[in-house]
Amino acid sequence: MAQHLFDTLNLPQERVHLPDGLAEDREGACGAYSAAIQALGGLDMQLLGIGSNGHIGFNEPYTPFSSRTHVIELSEQTRRDNGRFFDNPDEVPTHALTLGIQDILEAKEILLVATGPNKAEIMAELFHSPIDEALPASALKQHGKATIVLDSEAAALLPTSLLETQALAG
Repeated sequence: MAQHLFDTLNLPQERVHLPDGLAEDREGACGAYSAAIQALGGLDMQLLGIGSNGHIGFNEPYTPFSSRTHVIELSEQTRRDNGRFFDNPDEVPTHALTLGIQDILEAKEILLVATGPNKAEIMAELFHSPIDEALPASALKQHGKATIVLDSEAAALLPTSLLETQALAG
């Protein structure tokens, strides 16, 4: 996050807030993080990616939509997908601290970005799916100001008519 986002934006360190993944009481740290967000009036904007299994913010399939920041066990698929960031497969974490889906949905605006051919299947599934905890990203369909940005590869399996309509509107 520091290398690819915070440093690039020149964000002052005092403006960067993350849950404490090294806390002895990780659940307590998660609760404190959600409480701090609420105390500050919520999130103005939530930037998300999507996992190949439809997770958002590491909220794996069947994470309750009512969840707040929590510790989650990562699926084997998520661990495989993120293994590219580690030198040794044994270094890939088995758990993560993640913003809960309820925290995400309370953001004033949401931006989901998906790029590359490896996101085409999940984006097509998201487009065709009902709102269901089996596909965490489907929760975004409930949000009035969620925007999805795709490159042509991630959009490859979406209906052509949808893409033409959106390109004209944009």
